[in-house]
Amino acid sequence: MPLPTPRGPLSAALVADLTTDALRPRTLALADQVAATPVPLADDDLQVALYTCYELHYRGFPEVDDRWEWDPQLLALRAVLETAFEVALREAAAPWVRLCPEGPVDRQLAAMVAADDGPSLSAHMAKQADEAQWAEFLTLRSVYHLKEADPHTWAIPRVAGRAKAALVEIQADEYGGGSPTRMHSALFARVMRAFGLDDTHGAHVDAAPAETLATLNAMSMLGLHRRLRGAVVGHLALIEMTSTAPSRRYASGLRRLGKGEDATLFYDEHVEADAVHEQVASVDMCGSLVADEPELRDDVLLGAAVALELESRAGARVLQEWRAGRSALLPRPALRDVAV
Repeated sequence: MPLPTPRGPLSAALVADLTTDALRPRTLALADQVAATPVPLADDDLQVALYTCYELHYRGFPEVDDRWEWDPQLLALRAVLETAFEVALREAAAPWVRLCPEGPVDRQLAAMVAADDGPSLSAHMAKQADEAQWAEFLTLRSVYHLKEADPHTWAIPRVAGRAKAALVEIQADEYGGGSPTRMHSALFARVMRAFGLDDTHGAHVDAAPAETLATLNAMSMLGLHRRLRGAVVGHLALIEMTSTAPSRRYASGLRRLGKGEDATLFYDEHVEADAVHEQVASVDMCGSLVADEPELRDDVLLGAAVALELESRAGARVLQEWRAGRSALLPRPALRDVAV
């Protein structure tokens, strides 16, 4: 996958520097400026820059030397952006966490899920979305689903005992139980091909607004930092706990359009698997982690709240654009007019 198209001075400078052998002082200074944005969760320049830094820990970019992954200056730049990003995430998550009653962490997570009464993107996809909107929806979801499970897998070596076993159980299903054709990322690629979409890893990053990139960047940040291991586990648990009903609606919407198994299998698989994963995630994984490390309870709730909040924001952005008669995708110029 190529480097993303810049969306501001920082991402432009960063993309230019990564094809050389060093970060320029100006690029580091721009990171401080961009980190001061009042809206980190919706700032395109910040989110593209973070995405670019994180992707070096996944599959990287053909034109970028792999040694950039652990370059001290690049890590310092990323840390500046992460500080602003984390502060914004904690502020956005706080109202969800305050809704949680006292009691076992699995009940707290369930209470958080029950409190989510925002606009339902899955309901729109089930009953109203046409083929064009479905194509846009899949394009945006591909930013995460084509690497599904990878951010959460970083938590495996960071937890122990029953929590680790539960996490591995969930992730094994995500990776198809050893069958490459059953990996959830491969199943999602089949959905994309059913709509004639490019299913290449990272192919649609330039079409994704900041709110969509923030959902993936949050997973990457939580997964990459050991101090946030409770949060990445809570994030995964929330995804598993809220997947079954929306997946059923997505599958229904695809059948309404006359799509066959290639298009519905990804969602049908989630209906079945995540109904089982819900208890494994909340009780065996999160409950055991908090029992072993009680100090991680707040982080587990933080991760769950981040998942809810960012998913809500990304979905609301899509529905807002469609209701206004616009595409939910960003335009894709060959080069955006950004000075380097």
